[in-house]
Amino acid sequence: MNTKLTLTIERDIIEQAKVYAKQRGRSLSNIIENYLKLIIGSEQKNNDLELPPIVKELSGIYSVPPNFDAEKIKREHLQKKYSK
Repeated sequence: MNTKLTLTIERDIIEQAKVYAKQRGRSLSNIIENYLKLIIGSEQKNNDLELPPIVKELSGIYSVPPNFDAEKIKREHLQKKYSK
């Protein structure tokens, strides 16, 4: 069942969002609805996931460099491992 919702958003943001929606052949309501579904779903998934205490304790103590390429490191490791 659809229900009307009134939002207060800056005028220029609304105009840009309308252009964005039109370019994709979708309504602004559809885009906002899908975005809300996405964030609600991701929050529910995160709430369902209970991390072990050690993981919670270690969380955030290391940050990956912005140019970190995990696939490249994996390839190099496997190449080195199996080239012997």
